[in-house]
Amino acid sequence: MYDICGCEGDWTPAHFVDNTVASLRQQIGNEKVIMALSGGVDSTVAATLLHQAIGDRLFCFFIDNGLLRKNEYQEVLDSYLGMGLNIEGVDAKDRFYEALAGVSDPEQKRKIIGKLFIDLFEEESEAHPDFQWLGQGTIYPDVIESVSVHGPSVTIKSHHNVGGLPEKLKLKIVEPLRSLFKDEVRRVGKELNVSTNILNRHPFPGPGLGIRILGDITPEKVRILQEADAIYIAKLREHGLDDEVWQAGTILLPIHSVGVMGDERTYEQVIALRAVNSTDGMTAEWSHLPHEFLAEVSSEIINNVKGINRVVFDISTKPPATIEWE
Repeated sequence: MYDICGCEGDWTPAHFVDNTVASLRQQIGNEKVIMALSGGVDSTVAATLLHQAIGDRLFCFFIDNGLLRKNEYQEVLDSYLGMGLNIEGVDAKDRFYEALAGVSDPEQKRKIIGKLFIDLFEEESEAHPDFQWLGQGTIYPDVIESVSVHGPSVTIKSHHNVGGLPEKLKLKIVEPLRSLFKDEVRRVGKELNVSTNILNRHPFPGPGLGIRILGDITPEKVRILQEADAIYIAKLREHGLDDEVWQAGTILLPIHSVGVMGDERTYEQVIALRAVNSTDGMTAEWSHLPHEFLAEVSSEIINNVKGINRVVFDISTKPPATIEWE
């Protein structure tokens, strides 16, 4: 595993870019890199650094694991093609749903998702034996939450790009952002002229909606969560609150509650809204969204998403809670 820091002394984005690009060129040489892109800041900035260093010898994949936000797969794929990256879309929804069927434990879900990502890479690497490296957008908070980096620290949760790697990976790993926090990644992205639409996107977990569905995962649960999440994010943008929130998303809870729709009694699921403000993801405060806004979102979700009859708002800080529920 190869870790690039690229900087000593005073840290600046320009210094980091220059040193990291030079280090990547030296380390990778004339070899080729494959990489998964998620549409998020981390993988995009990492890919841009690699692209600057080795050009078209970087070959990217964008995997539809069936756990993305509504319409996200095609929208993100189109945006990457517009950036000039050498990228291919892979529809693997059914494989992920099959592997995750009946699994409720959050750590097991993360491991399954991470392993299947790597399996897909290994399959592609066997079909394209001229690839020698696997690029990843791992950042420092991922590392410290997943593994003990300075003595016997506690593993908070596994990240699919840290803890899900098999011991005998056939590809060498390169992680240009492993030493950076999220705010530093955005500063590097700005230095690289990455689109503000990507730089300003809220963080999204590598396992996607798989860890925002508490309990086992089914295509129907994914549909419910996608619909509710799309309403929430659209309303944040409509009210000009998107830029005031560091990360927002919805969580499908594994409980049912009694409700009333018209003259009929219902017994349906509960959606939790999550919104936090943070700098680096290591600590976070819950966002104080206006009550009128929350009421509007709740009404819109309950009236338009079949299977939901109750919406709650999470007001937990990190720590002691984490940003994601799993």
